[in-house]
Amino acid sequence: MKRNWKKILSLMLCLCAVCVLMTSCSSSGKNDKKSDGPQKDFYIMGGMSALSAGYDSNVVLNELAQKAGINIEWDTMSDSLAEQVNIRIAGEQYPDAFMGVGFSNYDIATYGADGVFIDLTPYLNKDVMPNLTKILEENPDIRSAITMSDGKIYGLPAAEQMGTAGIGLKDDYSIYTIPQFSMINKAWLDKLGLEVPTTLDELKVCLQAFKDNDMSATFYGNAPGSTIPMSTGFDQWCWGQNVFYAGFGFTNWPNDVCNDLLLGDDGKVSFVCATDNYRKAVTYFHDWYANGLMDIEMFSQDTNQLIAKCSQGQVGVATWWYIEEVMGDKSGDYVFLPILSGPDGTYNVTVRDGGAVNSGNLNITSACSNPEALLKFYDMWYDGEVVMQLQYGPKGVFFTEQDEKGMWISITDAQAREKYGKSAGELKGVHEVYGPKLILSKYYNENFYMEDRAIVRLEDLYYKWMQPYVKSTTTYPIDCVYTQEELDVIDRYKADFESAVSEQEGLWLKNGGPTDEEWNAYVEMLTKNCGMEKLLAAYQSAYDRYSGK
Repeated sequence: MKRNWKKILSLMLCLCAVCVLMTSCSSSGKNDKKSDGPQKDFYIMGGMSALSAGYDSNVVLNELAQKAGINIEWDTMSDSLAEQVNIRIAGEQYPDAFMGVGFSNYDIATYGADGVFIDLTPYLNKDVMPNLTKILEENPDIRSAITMSDGKIYGLPAAEQMGTAGIGLKDDYSIYTIPQFSMINKAWLDKLGLEVPTTLDELKVCLQAFKDNDMSATFYGNAPGSTIPMSTGFDQWCWGQNVFYAGFGFTNWPNDVCNDLLLGDDGKVSFVCATDNYRKAVTYFHDWYANGLMDIEMFSQDTNQLIAKCSQGQVGVATWWYIEEVMGDKSGDYVFLPILSGPDGTYNVTVRDGGAVNSGNLNITSACSNPEALLKFYDMWYDGEVVMQLQYGPKGVFFTEQDEKGMWISITDAQAREKYGKSAGELKGVHEVYGPKLILSKYYNENFYMEDRAIVRLEDLYYKWMQPYVKSTTTYPIDCVYTQEELDVIDRYKADFESAVSEQEGLWLKNGGPTDEEWNAYVEMLTKNCGMEKLLAAYQSAYDRYSGK
């Protein structure tokens, strides 16, 4: 098998830290298991929420382990997880399983072929895993998504199918299909006698007016000159500037190559970042940046900095998942912007394949001498009422009561603050368990109600954004399974490709361009230095197999 030498070198560098761990970890190593009978004690390493109280005290996990007749030693963390996992693998000091790590398909295929992860296929039957077996029989696409190119399954499926089918619509679009909504300060517009813009050119006029009239100072009494007409991140998932590119025929996230990948209705793949429309977009928005209409800190700020500016009333236009989360007490002054048409009067929102099935959140290692017992424990996770508690919190805590249809009702923000001194979201963070959680759309109609704000989000997504502004719902399936050769190509070129595109986009937004000469040099760089054609070939080949071509 062809090795990824960059990754192997990185792992080798971690060996220096393994010596420190040898004594404390030796009892967990794959060669140190000592038992007179079938293994009942398991050591599991993985991730957890920064708000988590820890898994040792998790009521739901303890009940499941007791039912399965096993004991689990949890080694979970919210920071430094990747580093610690690399140290373990490099030193061959494996836990019985990794949980909530989020291994990529490349990692899964590589560690499977090397014997670090075991093939779970022999255990996917009605005797060992009846719940999951039934799901895979009813959803063959889920089995396909977790089956590697060698025909083996090295991890259990995880996904959150929170989509429009969960609110009773026939078409099922994931809540992640369009992750960015933009918003504008309507109170400022009213004060200035301006309408909510419907085009990019109209928005530019509004932004200039916000700046010229220093609306943060004049309207909210903030310091003179504190007004930021528009503030976003740069190429960020739900808070970047990219939604405004819709006026040039697309919305994208160039720092993620899969999200920059377009699938045409003809089944052909291409990269947005090498199209004429992309060139027009970065050229157009440079003028905004040069005139101080876009936040000068958009390239460096984090979410905390953005939220601080917005909640203090400094920002006229922003992008985020919800208005309330980013604008705080000023939320009532803001309204969502429609998708804005571009200079030629057109627009298009690019939808994405959200909520992909992955198998990198529970992987059993060769250190485990009794996979069957451990998998019986995890099979209980594939029950609707169990997974809802692993995702949100226990019955009687996050889920307060059942209605006449037997559906569980979640706690409200007000109830959570009164009883626990936390918001509902914070309460979820305390009790949430990372791992192989498969939340099917049908659970929202059979077991528990979706969160109110998620329902509102899906209704907004479908009726206000998708229906009016999406010209094609064709999207590249991000749960495609790749051959080892394709994975090698992706692993070799993907990071450099993304970095080069993102860096150049930032330079063009700041400094202007590109000229014909600069554009031609850029495309040549992507092709010769960053493997653009090789990447496209790998993605095209994987899609052709996925679609049965």
